[in-house]
Amino acid sequence: MSDYEDKKQARIDSYREKAEQARAESYRLSKQSSDMASIIPMGQPVHGAADRRYRDRIGKKMDQSLAAMDKAAYYEQKAEAAENNTAISSDDPEVLAKLTEKLETLQIMQTRMKQINAYYRKNGTCRGFHGLSDEAADKLISDVQYHPWDRSPYPAFALSNNNAEIRRLKGRIEQLTRAREVGYQGWEFDGGRVVANMENNRLQVFFDEKPDEETRQDLKGHGFRWARSEGAWQRQLTGNAIYAAKQVKAIQPLDGSDPVKIQPKRKPGPKH
Repeated sequence: MSDYEDKKQARIDSYREKAEQARAESYRLSKQSSDMASIIPMGQPVHGAADRRYRDRIGKKMDQSLAAMDKAAYYEQKAEAAENNTAISSDDPEVLAKLTEKLETLQIMQTRMKQINAYYRKNGTCRGFHGLSDEAADKLISDVQYHPWDRSPYPAFALSNNNAEIRRLKGRIEQLTRAREVGYQGWEFDGGRVVANMENNRLQVFFDEKPDEETRQDLKGHGFRWARSEGAWQRQLTGNAIYAAKQVKAIQPLDGSDPVKIQPKRKPGPKH
């Protein structure tokens, strides 16, 4: 398992642990509320201010128990979402390989959908298309009734949506490839350093000591977020991130250079 997968699993485990802690807290508060209520005889009316305050505490305990159970459900949902998330993160060291594989799958799918549509227009059926079972062919034909405005097994919107995803993936691959080719540079500043982390695709700011409130707010205002797992303030590694870092007064290079100008110049693209 890669470091990226390890971090993902650690995040899932953390959510599970928080959910379990919240559940335990809910059960504890619920039992306290029940134990407190058990000493009051059924149907006994309120006797004075002290009794009323006692009953109010019982109600508050139960409210806290329900809130803790909601918190447990929240963290369970977070854990399930992280576990089921198949999106390809830019933080993943294998991001380019995974995106390329996904792109190739979608391109094959696009070609196949067009071929099936052409076969259907010619033969009036999908049966007999190479590699398509009769059951799958019949299912495609039956689906035509749900989009009568487009009498094709794969309607125009399906082809259009798939093609849009192909274009999006191509753009993302190009952006990540360009970022790696540029080779962004970090720098040292008074009290820390800025690192261009190519593997995690993050511009990271490390401080020798915890920065003051003003600096923290300045970082947040320019898109940086604290990552406890990394011990750094960071944002996605792009030209915009370098420009944003230039605006944060506390992390300017020791030698007074411009963070934007110390970056390697982009290589010119191929001429068309």
